[in-house]
Amino acid sequence: MGFRCGIVGLPNVGKSTLFNAITAAGAEVASYRFCTIDPNIGIVPVPDKRLENIAKLIHPKKMIPTTLEFFDIAGLVKGASKGEGLGNQFLDHIRNVDAIAHTVRCFENENVAHDFGSIDPIRDIEVIQTELILSDLQTLERRKTKAEKMHRVGAKEASLELEVYQEVQTVLNQGKSARILHMTGEKKTIFSDLHLLTGKPVFYVANVDQKELRGEGSCLKAMIEWAQKEESKVVIICGDLEAELAELEEKEREEFRKELGLGGSSLERLVQVGYEILSLVTFYTTVSSELKAWTVSKGTPSPKAAGKIHSDMERGFIRAEVISFSDFMSCGSDHVAREKGLLRSEGKDYLIRDGDIVHFRFHV
Repeated sequence: MGFRCGIVGLPNVGKSTLFNAITAAGAEVASYRFCTIDPNIGIVPVPDKRLENIAKLIHPKKMIPTTLEFFDIAGLVKGASKGEGLGNQFLDHIRNVDAIAHTVRCFENENVAHDFGSIDPIRDIEVIQTELILSDLQTLERRKTKAEKMHRVGAKEASLELEVYQEVQTVLNQGKSARILHMTGEKKTIFSDLHLLTGKPVFYVANVDQKELRGEGSCLKAMIEWAQKEESKVVIICGDLEAELAELEEKEREEFRKELGLGGSSLERLVQVGYEILSLVTFYTTVSSELKAWTVSKGTPSPKAAGKIHSDMERGFIRAEVISFSDFMSCGSDHVAREKGLLRSEGKDYLIRDGDIVHFRFHV
């Protein structure tokens, strides 16, 4: 699994259109509020040209890419945390995602209603951020009440929990996201266990029309400036256009995107940003004629990466035989790479790098 991504936003901003464009799942799309009621869930293979290039050299019987899981929940509205609309019912569905794609409407369409009657991406972002903060405060209050009861009966761990909860509550009450906090040690573990929505990495998806794509509108510019101030990433998509492109052959899609100045599909751009903000890397294994891609955090030690494949491999780790993707492509095989001294033997302290092709040696 690459990572899990939750798609949030106001009603009618194009979340389900985006979901369909990246998953080809056929989720219902309509121009009225709460078209999405039950959360849509889609698992898609990660586009990976390196995996394809390795396969061309070794001709595996089976090629398995890493995958992404997307959750598209009902549109959130102002007051969702107090019971307005439907979206807040489903926020718990994305408490365990790794990142949030906050979809924002940057297109005019008189046939698609807007909750506030006008297009204003900054206002819309602030509405959603407020609802996520309020939802987190509710979560925090429940956990705090439980910790206070435990503290009264003498539970030692409750004291540190309450300290963390107070720090988080202070930040949220200031209208800020919990992700600005940087905790370490036991505090970090307690914080992570809260699964706060505002504690997760966020990137924005600007759903634009073709006028904005041509640089003739003001919404996208305002949104990019906002994101830059908070040091967030923006992925630009044209939801309706992506839906149309999905009907074309791959070659035609690529040519069309080049004409519009779009680098890669919406899925490829989402993957790139997601991997960046989560600091993820991909490594590859070739065992029993099976070529497989794996995703781990940057800085993962080789035994832990082996454990991603099987716990026995981590437990009985001996060494990792590693060759970089570029070296492998220039050599054409493990045999040639070994002769040239490019296939390295690495121990327990080796940190997996993006593009590594690894064979783990272990004994249980």
